Amino acid sequence: MMARRLSRPIVAAIDASKILGIRAGAGSDHRFIGVWPVVVGGRVFARSWKQSPGGWYRTFLDDPLGTIQVGDREVRVRAVRVRGERIRDAVERAYDEKYATPGSRTFVRGFRTQRRRDTTVEFLPR
Repeated sequence: MMARRLSRPIVAAIDASKILGIRAGAGSDHRFIGVWPVVVGGRVFARSWKQSPGGWYRTFLDDPLGTIQVGDREVRVRAVRVRGERIRDAVERAYDEKYATPGSRTFVRGFRTQRRRDTTVEFLPR
């Protein structure tokens, strides 16, 4: 059975945006923060820059349920860690294409490190 995916209009809006608002953890008091999303094959992914305790990525490891902001909508999601190298490579290429400005290049290069590749998550509806 295939996992459900976010709707096409939601994915298209995320793909067109440079920043995605996320609130990690269903039971947390996290506020919405901005992350850099990418879309690969109609699926939505993000990577964490810092992996700090209490940050969005670590919170999702403990409580994978959360919410994303897409325009004026809030969409309930669950974050799923991505382990496959092929999809991680595709996410890397998507970051290269989407965030191609000179100011973004440092971060895109940083997302290639193994430590940050290991934080690749996919957002699925819940």
